[in-house]
Order: sequence, then structure tokens, then C-alpha cells
Amino acid sequence: MKLLEGIRVLDLTNVLSGPFATLHLALLGAEVIKVEPPGAGDLARKLGNVQTLNDELMGTSFLAQNANKKSLTLNLKHPSAREIFKLLAREADVVAENFRPGVMKRLGLGYETLSALNPRLIYCAISGFGQTGPDALKPAYDQIIQGLSGTMAINGDERLNPLRCGFPVCDTVGGLNAAFAVMAALFHRERTGEGQFIDVALLDSIMPLMGWVAANLLIGRQDPVLMGNDNFTAAPSGTFATQDGYINIAANKQEQWEAVADVLGVPELKADPRFQARDARKKNRRALTPLLEEKLKARPTRYWVDTLNEHDVPSGEILGLKEALSQEQIRHRGTLQSIPADGIGELRLFNLTAQFEKTPARMESPPPRLSAHTEEILQGLGYSEERIWELRQDQAI
Repeated sequence: MKLLEGIRVLDLTNVLSGPFATLHLALLGAEVIKVEPPGAGDLARKLGNVQTLNDELMGTSFLAQNANKKSLTLNLKHPSAREIFKLLAREADVVAENFRPGVMKRLGLGYETLSALNPRLIYCAISGFGQTGPDALKPAYDQIIQGLSGTMAINGDERLNPLRCGFPVCDTVGGLNAAFAVMAALFHRERTGEGQFIDVALLDSIMPLMGWVAANLLIGRQDPVLMGNDNFTAAPSGTFATQDGYINIAANKQEQWEAVADVLGVPELKADPRFQARDARKKNRRALTPLLEEKLKARPTRYWVDTLNEHDVPSGEILGLKEALSQEQIRHRGTLQSIPADGIGELRLFNLTAQFEKTPARMESPPPRLSAHTEEILQGLGYSEERIWELRQDQAI
């Protein structure tokens, strides 16, 4: 049995935050019906670095987030399409959308309307700033939220700041937050029979991830310090040069620091008053780092990773993305799964990364071509082939 078997999700989301949320529900076994505008579909269908796929409306950005879903095209500005959506909503468990606040209400498909048809419905609205407040109607993209949340301000160092994260972290975390919220609401409904409205904001979602940094400011009254690849909680903890590149070392405990000094052949540093205690090492990290790097540069990264880990000092190579995706541990965990897609070939996509003992998740179908399931879904609602043809002629589907 799949964890969310029997759960139907109407997914009106676009691009990343919403599709990432519903991807998790789909991988857990929910039937996710992606409701897209005819002709163009989700904007992500045109986004990616392979132009031929963009032209086919199967861009790499779309492929990354939409496995295990069905595609239904509805022109929600057309009354017949809105009627179809209402019929689906009567039997659905979840509606997810990431329009600007008010769009669904103007279409006559807001939460109040749909919940009157189906009181058990869980409606999740994802937006940049939330459904209410002074900024609610402002447009928002990931980088805008990175800037407004303080994320860009705490990245980098004195040479390079502000600095964005190298992937759309706010969109992604917003999607995870939405998936978590939907699961919690489904659990609540199991106990009470009640559906509810969920308001997820990207700005809200990203800020708790900076909890430690924010706590230092909110409680300790200390502004963030730009530290680049150094870890502000300990030293030596960060990135260090080796003979052939760089290594990450996280000697966060006193015994780990002492092991580093012994392994690198500088035991005298343990007695140096600048480096004896954690807080002293943090204050004097600029003096400590070159002393350690002088030793680290004598041997390659792989040697130091193996040796330090053998002495219970967390350390690791800094891999390029290609190396990271192909490393043995990722293969062992099944983090990536291969699935064939007609006209494209074998796709390697991320599977659900939480591994359930009794209800494992699995990718069972590739991301859908635009409108691939429209007839199937409409026939399931009782529409005849003749009526479906009429709806196409009217450009309702």
C-alpha cells in the first residue's frame, strides 16, 4: 500500500515551489492531477538548457518536478472549464495553487466556494508573502525573497556580499513547507473530518532556516558576521586548502580539535593559549587557519579525508555537482531513479529521499506531456467523446 493511496490532489501550481510540494505527494502515492492552461501549460515546460525539450514543452525544469503526475488542460476563464474543476473538487482531497492572492477567488474557485462543495477539502495556497499583510499582492520570485529574508545578506564574505544561494532555496523550502502542511492537515482530517485552508508564504518558510543566526541577533544581540566558508560556531571548522584542492573539516568538539592537531603533526598548538579553548580558537581563527593549511598542503585531499575521519573528525571532499550526483553513497541510497520517457529517453530524477520501511515511495510514471490525461479524466467524470470534442472546439480544454 502506498502512503497516500486514494488521495487526489488538484495541482494548479506553476514553476517550482508548488510543483515541488505536489511532487512529494505524488511520490508518496497520491493521484496528482496537474491542471494547466491549454497551449502553454506550466511555464517550467519552457525552462531549461535543452532547447529541443523546451520546444516540446518538456523543459528540464519541468521534468525535475513533475514525475508521477497527470496533466489536464483547463482554460479556467471559460465557464465550462470552471464547471469541470468544480466537479473534480467535489471529490478531491487537496487543492494546491501558487497564484497571487485573490486570483482563484476572482475565477469563482476560491476556498470559500470549493469548501462549500466539499467541506473535507484541504486547500493550500502558496505565495511569496502570504494571503494577507502589506506585501501580500507584491510579485515575488526566489531571488526577491532571498534578498528580503536576509539570506543574501549573511552569505559570502567581505569581498563578495550580498550573495544569493546557488539554487532557488526559498522556492524549494516553500514547497517542502507546503507538503509538510498538507500532510499535517490530512492527519487532522482523519481525526475530525474537517478540511481547512493553508496559507504558505515563501518569506515565512525560509526565515526559520536561519534559526541559529537569528537567535544570535534576537537573543544574543549579535549581528551576523560575514565568514565565507567558515563555520561561526567553532574553529577549526570550515574549508581549508590542501595539496590538490580543498577540504571541509568540522572539528566542532574539543576532542576533535585535539585530534586535528595530532593528525596534522602540530600537537603544540593544543597548548597555545590562542587555540586551547573553543572561544579562543574562534577569535583567533585567522591565525590558526594558515598554520593548519601549511600541513594540509603537504598531502592530497583524499588522504586527509580518510585520515581525519578515521580519527572521528568529520571531514569531506568538496565535489562538483557531477561528482556529487554519481558518488557511491547516493547510488546506494537510491536518491536518483531512472525512468523512461517517450520521445526523450531515460531520465534520472530525484526520488523521495525519506525512506519508509512499510510504505516506500517510488517513481512510477515520467512527467506528463501537456494534456496527456485530459480525455481520461473527463471520461471519468462522465463526459462523452462528443462533449469532449465540443469543449476542445470551445477552447475550454
